[in-house]
Amino acid sequence: MTSLSGDSDHGRPTTEPQAFVCARCGTWAEQPLPTWICSVENGVRHYFCDTCARENLRAIEGRLDSAWW
Repeated sequence: MTSLSGDSDHGRPTTEPQAFVCARCGTWAEQPLPTWICSVENGVRHYFCDTCARENLRAIEGRLDSAWW
């Protein structure tokens, strides 16, 4: 019998801590902070730190993909 990815001996999936990295500047945090934003572009989730979000607020509100800003 083979086990699926994420299965443990007790039948519960394992959860590893995930670091969140700003897709623009590379700043990271152990959890998404309330001042960070999340954008889904082409089915991929991107996180942006508060500094990058503030600097590009007009582009974000205009719903431009991050490639444009």
